[in-house]
Amino acid sequence: MVTGCVIVACLGIFVYEVALLMRDAAAFEAWLTRHALVPARLLGGWDDPVEWRTVLSSMFLHGSVPHVLGNCWFLWVFGRSVESRLGHAGFACFYLFTGAIAAGAQVLVAPGSSVPMVGASGAISGVLGAYLVFFPRAWVVALVPWIVPIVPIPAVVFLLLWFFVQAQAGVGSLLAGTEAAGGVAWWAHAGGFVAGAALAMCLPRKRRR
Repeated sequence: MVTGCVIVACLGIFVYEVALLMRDAAAFEAWLTRHALVPARLLGGWDDPVEWRTVLSSMFLHGSVPHVLGNCWFLWVFGRSVESRLGHAGFACFYLFTGAIAAGAQVLVAPGSSVPMVGASGAISGVLGAYLVFFPRAWVVALVPWIVPIVPIPAVVFLLLWFFVQAQAGVGSLLAGTEAAGGVAWWAHAGGFVAGAALAMCLPRKRRR
């Protein structure tokens, strides 16, 4: 239920973004920048409630069709199972909390960045971390370019490989001195994943089962 609502919200807002872009590119850029999370702006206006709202609003904005479709697909595949374990209200709180933690991780790594952060990736990364804890023996059918196009693979292998790629890219961006390699907030992904796994592990063992 919550998973579906989040997907609909992300798709609906993206349609609005496209409509605004086609109507007035300057207005679209101003609107997107206003609602995106900009680390330097957030920390510079830390006492402004409007700036802190961007932590939430940025989770529902996306920069391209592949961006929004990829996030919605990952959420659909993994989110429903995690929601069934946490319940609707619990999943909603979990999703928003891990999304905020993910944003905080990226801000901590690049506090002076002026690159707008958008996307549900951080919160979805939290869902992936929880899935790893809740369903370590599950299998998923995934696209794994390094092996073959599509192959059944243990979820634990897929998710740990995914996390390794995010962490490696994040370290690479730090060593290169870039704010976000290729415009991707790698540390938001890694931070959200760790936060999601840690929160899931804090649940009583019976709940986790």
